[in-house]
Amino acid sequence: MPALRIVMAAMLAALGAGCAADAARPEAEFAHAEAGIRQLQEAMASGRTSSQELVRAYQARIEALDRNGPRLNAYIALNPDALAEAAALDAERRAGRVRGPLHGIPVVLKDNIDATPMATTAGSLALRDLRPRRDAFLVQRLRQAGAVILGKANLSEWANFRSTRSISGWSSAGGQARNPYAPDRSPCGSSSGTAVAVAANLAVVGIGTETDGSILCPAAVTGIVGLKPTVGLVSRDGIVPIAHSQDTAGPMARTVEDAALVLAAIAGADPADPASAAIAGSGSDYAAQLDGTGVVRGLRIGLLRKHVEDVSPAAAAATTAAMEVLRAAGATVVEVDLPTEGQWKKDEFQVLLHEFHAGLERYLREHDAPLQTLEALMAFNREHADAVMPLFGQELFEQAAATGGLDDPGYLAARERARRLAGPEGIDATLRAHQLDVLVAPVTDAAWKIEAGGDPDVAASYSAAAVAGYPSLTVPMGEAGGLPLGLGFYGPAWSEARLLRIGHAFESLLRARRAPKLQDAAAAR
Repeated sequence: MPALRIVMAAMLAALGAGCAADAARPEAEFAHAEAGIRQLQEAMASGRTSSQELVRAYQARIEALDRNGPRLNAYIALNPDALAEAAALDAERRAGRVRGPLHGIPVVLKDNIDATPMATTAGSLALRDLRPRRDAFLVQRLRQAGAVILGKANLSEWANFRSTRSISGWSSAGGQARNPYAPDRSPCGSSSGTAVAVAANLAVVGIGTETDGSILCPAAVTGIVGLKPTVGLVSRDGIVPIAHSQDTAGPMARTVEDAALVLAAIAGADPADPASAAIAGSGSDYAAQLDGTGVVRGLRIGLLRKHVEDVSPAAAAATTAAMEVLRAAGATVVEVDLPTEGQWKKDEFQVLLHEFHAGLERYLREHDAPLQTLEALMAFNREHADAVMPLFGQELFEQAAATGGLDDPGYLAARERARRLAGPEGIDATLRAHQLDVLVAPVTDAAWKIEAGGDPDVAASYSAAAVAGYPSLTVPMGEAGGLPLGLGFYGPAWSEARLLRIGHAFESLLRARRAPKLQDAAAAR
């Protein structure tokens, strides 16, 4: 442990020294700072800008702030075809064809999602040469909607499922992603780079993935909106898996409206993902269903008491203030607890180990990866330990490799118990018992310091929704010590439209998002 701390301290000190000179130079003005999808569509429609100009502007900003300046390390790779894709979309616009709200909009993808011609690394050097033959289904939908794939975002290596002492936002392929509000603070994970890129205006919107907290937590601590959909609403085809019982991709954006617009583009049934058979056709027009703040009047909101008690006094105070705003707008807030709180944890862990082993090896085989088994990956990590394991090991890989198949009776029983305790006997039972429209809680505490030895145990209110496969949403609600806080909204399966409506009203009432001051962040290092 002392050696690891010395390595990490040296790394952070070197990164800080590299930014000292840059801190003296003011951050360049960015014409599209905080611009949302509708604003950019209006600018392109009027001829004030184009998709090519947007791509160039974001590429320049990435060079200035991600590769240099504060060195946020949000990106692993840029799409070499982005300008050509943008040019084709601009030509379509000139010809009178606009595909929809995402036409020409630059989007960043977490680097566990297949998108040609880029590699899909899952943050690991072991996959640096894995170039998929086709796009993931959700990427196909994004491109059909007119989005430009700007690049692939850094992430916690293997989506934080390699070690019990992993460091959120660190990967051997991308280094340490850093919170744009304070670069010595964690961006959480595993969708770290996507969150940082969106928060720092290095992309308009992004796509993350979540198994348990990997969209909600990084979105909350970087001051953006994140939506984890119901499992099955968005296809998992072409995504490096952890666990098919809980995995899903979802939008990350600076506003609820932008998240709703992205969700409408990526949601839809896919024959390659059996979980998506529960929905029909394309996703709803979620943005069209967003109302004003009047939607709050008459709502019954369940505040999860335990999760308020778990966070710091500053985060608890911000939550109390947010509840007062909702009450003033006409909501009734009831303090509640899930009757099964946390009872699913042991079973969830067994499910993740079993499904990771089977699902990852299937993905590797289907992609003709150079390494096609968990044993081969572990051998690679040992052989390249200096680059891959300088800060933490691969205990979760080892435990997953020791599991049996998906017909194992113990696994099947654990999967059934976990989902029942978190869903029907947890979220559903609480909503029904108190006649509630939605459950809310602080997502987690403010971002913690990046340190060797792994992430600390932090408060987390998102696990029940993740294990149940239900949707969850985080919206900025304030700050603690200058660091963002998010309020989580949780509901039953397929309640995305309701969560987005409530979250949009909450966002309109508080207007809590504050863009990071990246010059200050660099100076603080």
